[in-house]
Amino acid sequence: MTQSHELMNVFKSLLKEERLSSQSEIVDALQSAGFHKINQSKVSRMLSKSGAVRTRNAKREIVYCLPAELGVPSAGSPLKNLVLDIDHNGSLIVVQASPGSAQLIARLLDSIGKREGILGTLAGDDTIFITPTDLSKIDETCKVVEKLFE
Repeated sequence: MTQSHELMNVFKSLLKEERLSSQSEIVDALQSAGFHKINQSKVSRMLSKSGAVRTRNAKREIVYCLPAELGVPSAGSPLKNLVLDIDHNGSLIVVQASPGSAQLIARLLDSIGKREGILGTLAGDDTIFITPTDLSKIDETCKVVEKLFE
């Protein structure tokens, strides 16, 4: 096994432990595992390449995790697989999504924008709030959003 494959395997096993909350903690853990030439920029590239995201673990701590541990479909999967629920309360439309996917979905929603009744979005890790352009047409806007992810 090459050094880079071994590094990536150790990196992934560290993330599976769901205890590292910063890139510097990952650097320290990898250096402790014998990868002495590792630095923060290399860790940043590895996080990006692996698709790792920051989310809350079972102890409610913010940690880095791999998408497979979160049940997030791969990049080749349709966006509709990332959307879990869509509902509204008369003032906001709320979209529940797979962890780590909310910002991607919000970007798509923002791109459709005002012409489809979406004034703007606010995305967290797995929740998106949509402000409709017209509250009296929130049902129609909600249906537009639902249709996108059928």
